[in-house]
Amino acid sequence: MSPVPIYGCRRHLRLWFKAMNASQPIQPMAGSPSLAAEAWRMRLIFSLLSAAIVATVLLVRAPALLQDPDSWWHIRVGLDMLATRTFPTFDSYSHSFAGQPWIAKEWLSQVLLALAYKSAGWNGVALVITAAISLMVFLLAWQLGETLKPTTAIALAVSLALLSAPVFTARPHVFTLPIIVVWTASLFRAAGAGRPPSFGLLGLLWLWTNLHASFTLGFVIAAFAGLDILIRYQLARPRLLAQWCIFGALCPLVSLVNPYGLKAILATFAVAGANEAVPLIMEWQPFNASANPLSEAALLLMLLGLLLSGLRFGLARALFALFALHLYLTHERFVYVFFLLVPLVLAAPVAEQFPALSIRTWMMEQRDGLERFLLGQYRRALAASVALAIGVGVILVGGAAVEPGQKTSAKDALAFAAQHNLSGPVFNSYDFGGTLIFHGIKTFIDGRTDQLFLNGFTQANDATGRSTGKPLLETQLRKYGIDWALLSAGDSRIPFFDELPGWTRAYSDRYAMIYTRSR
Repeated sequence: MSPVPIYGCRRHLRLWFKAMNASQPIQPMAGSPSLAAEAWRMRLIFSLLSAAIVATVLLVRAPALLQDPDSWWHIRVGLDMLATRTFPTFDSYSHSFAGQPWIAKEWLSQVLLALAYKSAGWNGVALVITAAISLMVFLLAWQLGETLKPTTAIALAVSLALLSAPVFTARPHVFTLPIIVVWTASLFRAAGAGRPPSFGLLGLLWLWTNLHASFTLGFVIAAFAGLDILIRYQLARPRLLAQWCIFGALCPLVSLVNPYGLKAILATFAVAGANEAVPLIMEWQPFNASANPLSEAALLLMLLGLLLSGLRFGLARALFALFALHLYLTHERFVYVFFLLVPLVLAAPVAEQFPALSIRTWMMEQRDGLERFLLGQYRRALAASVALAIGVGVILVGGAAVEPGQKTSAKDALAFAAQHNLSGPVFNSYDFGGTLIFHGIKTFIDGRTDQLFLNGFTQANDATGRSTGKPLLETQLRKYGIDWALLSAGDSRIPFFDELPGWTRAYSDRYAMIYTRSR
């Protein structure tokens, strides 16, 4: 039997599609496997292209990935775990809270960062972070391409990555971005199809648990997907509902499989609760429209589209969108939860109600020149993509060194401190805590305020920088026996140190200042 020509089956498919309601699922028909394979190949090529675009931008701007002050201490903790083969249970990095309970709840990410640093220095760190983000973009485009046409999926994936860029830093949460994309898309797809969740996803949750403290967000996402099932079927399918309930019950149990057990879960809720440091940290601040005009424009455009389109997507998905928006408006660090996950959750309803954007409509359209070329050169395109990725990685690892800027490293100031043998307890600006830990200097305060520097300590430290904070600063210096201070150039306590008797400005540059106490 001779094969059915592709374009012949496309004509049949087009006539059949016109006779069907666009919102109904497509059933297999003669010749359709050829079109399905064609769509799969194009989906793969466009997903790789999305990842390649983002990877190129990130590698060109590799130093920007290394500007978070917390990157330093995450790497140091990872290096120490590799050296000692033990998981820390108390603080050994500060002098103000030394010996207090503290756990490295993001231990696996910290080990990955440390391995990258040991292999190729900061170039290796930039490369592994770029790889994680690029994988996330690939998976995002792939999941969106399940229901949306390839051009729409790639445009959305790249745009959403751009909007989520503020969280693209060398920190543990980046390793969880691919996981949260697959987790959310898989659960809501199963709910939309009336299927039980794949219990294999629990393996992803275990990985998430050991990578970053945001794993409890996975519980919430699963609950919203389960709510979608409950609303759709109520008690009409008790077995399906029971399967979702069992999956939900297993989520916290799987999360207990980590070096710290229940402590890791409790530590995540400590941040969400009445943590005194949260209102004082930039990334935990509420959304600021004036400081984020691009994000504000995207939010308004999304709202306008929902209002004008009349899109219907069910109560559970609507509640999830509101939940994600609440997280972002409350804490800017959750920008990715809104911009990455909400489009994933709404993609299927959009494709059903707007066929022009769906993969089904694309399957019936004539291919343009670029699409015919890509499909014809499918294997070569994949080989070229892999070769390009490897080549760029080799160039980055072996090329010009990248490193964090002095705004967080205080490189020259610390060189001065080492040259002049400055020792004893240090008083430091918050953003210099990470680099001090990395260089083996015990901190006064650093970025681990989710577990340490509480019970009024962080609030008191913040108060020392206010207009009336000089007396409190003097009290803190005496209480903790401070011998020298490392302050960022914009620290509001610099004028106080200039006036304090017995204190001398020993070093100054455009990024940092060092004060020493006369003995």
